[in-house]
Amino acid sequence: MPAVKLRLAQGTPCWFSLMTDDLAGARAFYGELLGWTYTPGPGQLGDYVRAESAGEPVAGLGVSSVAGFPVQWTTYFAVDSADRTAQLVRECGGTVAVGPLQAERAGRLAIAADVSGAVFGLWQGEEHTGREAGPEPGGPAWAELLTPDEAGAAAFYGTVLGRPVAAADGGSALLVDGRPVAGLRPGTELRGHPPRWRVHFAVRDTGLTARRAVELGGRVLVEPHATARGRAARLADPQGGHFSVLEP
Repeated sequence: MPAVKLRLAQGTPCWFSLMTDDLAGARAFYGELLGWTYTPGPGQLGDYVRAESAGEPVAGLGVSSVAGFPVQWTTYFAVDSADRTAQLVRECGGTVAVGPLQAERAGRLAIAADVSGAVFGLWQGEEHTGREAGPEPGGPAWAELLTPDEAGAAAFYGTVLGRPVAAADGGSALLVDGRPVAGLRPGTELRGHPPRWRVHFAVRDTGLTARRAVELGGRVLVEPHATARGRAARLADPQGGHFSVLEP
């Protein structure tokens, strides 16, 4: 009998997916920078691969089917029902752009935007339950929302995901079983960019990773600096996808 896979608790950031216009280039960049290898993803998602670190899936990379769609990382939250949660998104003033739809036997997904326009995903895991953030190098370490309306975002995500939001260093945090799983911060760093969820990947040495990103054709957007969660840097891949690295 196959082992039963337990879905992560509702509200937990469980997957991070990059939509890019150059999948081969993205695979090469992140493979060299974070040590990722790749396996095919669900065929229904088009040209899509799963990135693995130490043999475990940590993220997805795919090609956007929408012309002019910006290269960006999307944070997915575990939900018990993608259909029910997507309806809550609409009722709370957000929009649902994709789905809910079935990704073969991996699970059911939807892509939505909150009231300020920040894009995020919903993932009802089945065969693929996703990956919870942790300190292991190469894997996801943290997710945070930069928004011009922190109070509105806290009310939106608290209602949609059915989880409390509490005050935290420099902003708020979404809580699951009493522990912070994602941050919400005032968007003072947006500088004309739309509100967005930012993914952080764990690395052993933030400074070394930032220098290597430049060597591989990427850019350093914010130099390595100390944060409450460790030493971080904000980077961009050669195609323009923004992400952060964190030395926990």
